[in-house]
Amino acid sequence: MIGMNTLLNRRGLLQGFLGAGLLASMPRYAFAKTPDDRRFIFIILRGGMDGLAAVPPVGDKDYADLRGPLAIAAPGQPDGVLPLDDRFGLHPALAPIHGLWQAGHLQIVHAATTPYRDRSHFDAQNVLETGGNGPSGSGVGWLNRALGLMGGSGLGLAVNEAAPLVMSGPTQVATWVNGAGAGPSDYLLDAIDRLYADAPAFHAALATARDTEQLLADADTNAMARQRGLGRLTPAFKGLASLMRDARGPRIATLEVTGWDTHSAQGAAKGRLATLLGQFADALSALRQDLEPVWAKTVVVAATEFGRTAAPNGSAGTDHGTAGAAFVLGGALEGRRMIVDWPGLARDRLYEGRDLAPTTDLRSVFASVLRDHVGLPEADIRSRVFVDAARLPFTPDLVRG
Repeated sequence: MIGMNTLLNRRGLLQGFLGAGLLASMPRYAFAKTPDDRRFIFIILRGGMDGLAAVPPVGDKDYADLRGPLAIAAPGQPDGVLPLDDRFGLHPALAPIHGLWQAGHLQIVHAATTPYRDRSHFDAQNVLETGGNGPSGSGVGWLNRALGLMGGSGLGLAVNEAAPLVMSGPTQVATWVNGAGAGPSDYLLDAIDRLYADAPAFHAALATARDTEQLLADADTNAMARQRGLGRLTPAFKGLASLMRDARGPRIATLEVTGWDTHSAQGAAKGRLATLLGQFADALSALRQDLEPVWAKTVVVAATEFGRTAAPNGSAGTDHGTAGAAFVLGGALEGRRMIVDWPGLARDRLYEGRDLAPTTDLRSVFASVLRDHVGLPEADIRSRVFVDAARLPFTPDLVRG
């Protein structure tokens, strides 16, 4: 029986259908169509990104002492932060997206998280993706609920990688895997198509996979991976862009980036976290470049399940925390802005004496994108998307109306 998701890779479709095993791919993606030309990409930063490292509050008088060896120098100093305003800067490894800030295509939400407070990856990601006040066993994500309101039932079958929880639910979405190697021949696919002519769901899924492969013909992501200077994330982001910029492609997408759980040897301006931030920034820069034809109608949100401890641990890393930072990018933004009600880093201002205190609910950002960019009615967002957040404040002036 063909399920609720569609794998957008004909090699994976065939292999999954024949039980030949799963393709390995990282990151993972899920796509779904909507009847509009506006694009929205939600990037899940799995593991708990350190927001105090990615967007250091160098203007806070307690920052340097609290962070100790993890502190990053002020703007203008060697390996210093890239200035945003008089309080905040970008980690130097995020230089590839500093130009987006200068162009008015980047906003940063700080001291933000979901309502969850207990620091479990599994439960925190559940809350981030289901959009409730606490962990839910419903198996339905807030973006899937939103897609149902958009009329975006979509692209068919998930044979290979399952959709992430945020996209899971009754509304059809698609999963695309950037599989390596040669796929089955057209002759073989035609033969299988004829064999299953009486199975319309499989016939439709195969047709979708072939159409998607054609969309990607000009963006050979396996070849991109061999090009000098491209990190491990960039080919995947470029493949995503090649799908989303096409008039026949999806309008809503999710993508996952892992590796943010930096319990040890995190580093400061350089090191383990800096390497991942640099790869992420390179990938975002490539995404922006490749989405140029539709960038003015695009919003990208990148968020993590929780932040990390304000002070380093004994292993030169950080532990699971509470509030962190999120990135909002796109040509549809109202302009550059720090979205923050800063709680401060004084010891008596930390949450439970250890974490950056949360002052912004991430759902307010998601809800504002759905209302002001995607065009969903506010009443539906409150009652049918974020059903536990009737009094949720929306973030004003996030995107152009």
